[in-house]
Amino acid sequence: MSVQPIVEILEKLEKVHKSLLELALKKTEVVKKGDMVELYQILKNEQSHVAAIETIEKQRQVMVTDYLKSKGIDFSDIPTVADVIDVANSENEREQLQQVRSRLVQVVDELKSQNELNQKLIFQSLQFVNMSLELVRPPETQINYTGKEVKGPNVQPKKSIFDSQA
Repeated sequence: MSVQPIVEILEKLEKVHKSLLELALKKTEVVKKGDMVELYQILKNEQSHVAAIETIEKQRQVMVTDYLKSKGIDFSDIPTVADVIDVANSENEREQLQQVRSRLVQVVDELKSQNELNQKLIFQSLQFVNMSLELVRPPETQINYTGKEVKGPNVQPKKSIFDSQA
């Protein structure tokens, strides 16, 4: 059995991850602009990418499992591409697998970094919105006609100068 189908499925994963990285880069610009409609569209598109990645990943796991079983190798955990590299037939196959694996890992690392940046930008945007709301919201304490602070809506004010006995 050849490793070529595994290489091809890894290249598909790489392609979809690169597309997801492009969306993450686009999302950064959209968050900076504050365009909520476009951000919503990007999020929907990201969800479809993630679904595609999950499907391809399941195919990869099946292919790797089948390859290792064909080699008579037992495993207890989910088999990995590194397991296939260890038992590949030729140096050429090992090199192909190693190259596509390293490219995929690089894209995933870039995607992770970009998503962390986007998360920080969104958090900062939320902080700005909360700060703006705090500036617009009326203060919690009120001043009554005596000039003393009254806290809470049901607190009775203390005697004022108009309540003096005659």
